[in-house]
Amino acid sequence: MPRYRLTLEYDGRPYVGWQRQSNGPSVQQALEEAVTRLTGETVVLTAAGRTDAGVHATGQVCHLEIDKELAPGRLRDGLNAHLREEAVVVLAAHRAAADFHARFSATGRGYLYRILNRRAYPALDRGRVWWYPRPLDAEAMHAAARLLLGTHDFSSFRASECQAASPVKTLDRLDVSRVGDEVQMIVEARSFLHHQVRNFAGSLALVGLGRWTQEDLRRVLAARDRRAGGPTAPPEGLYLTRVDYPVEMSEGD
Repeated sequence: MPRYRLTLEYDGRPYVGWQRQSNGPSVQQALEEAVTRLTGETVVLTAAGRTDAGVHATGQVCHLEIDKELAPGRLRDGLNAHLREEAVVVLAAHRAAADFHARFSATGRGYLYRILNRRAYPALDRGRVWWYPRPLDAEAMHAAARLLLGTHDFSSFRASECQAASPVKTLDRLDVSRVGDEVQMIVEARSFLHHQVRNFAGSLALVGLGRWTQEDLRRVLAARDRRAGGPTAPPEGLYLTRVDYPVEMSEGD
């Protein structure tokens, strides 16, 4: 049975998240129903990460198996034809090896968090950025973010409902910079705890306000207690931008 890898872009606003749920439409449901309309087959898609309600993606990856042999380009275009009423698009489709797994084969993931830092609220990007009207010092946020790089117990930045076996993760990149009216945070690691990136954003915003110092953030990390951390930033500023795989799995037909 052929296995395919799909790269996706979606606006998270209309959905309860990636995963199928009983309380509303999901990205997974939209795609699976498109597959059924295209092929007549019922499938279950597996994603690299289960994004929460309101979270966006510019580089989400999922895999599926179908009985029908389709050229990857035809699969991409056919699915997009059935997704025209959805806020989801298939950017690319590739044939994948039988042992490829969108989640477990991944060697790294990248996220972008966007903060619109101006007095005026967003008109065009409403629901796609965290609007923060009070001035933020992006340089101070970036300097404090250096403390979080490397391998740590990130319990202070872990959601209470997180199901990860261990709170210990290795953070490869955490850069904060100002781009016009936005403060942008780029985060990369092999894997993340639930709400880890949003909790980083909420805590670093306190540094940007001048309410916390680098030493305060150091104490929060050492506390290993979510109650010591800053607020959870809203989902609308978060984007899953990339998923990395071993070279032999990175491309296909």
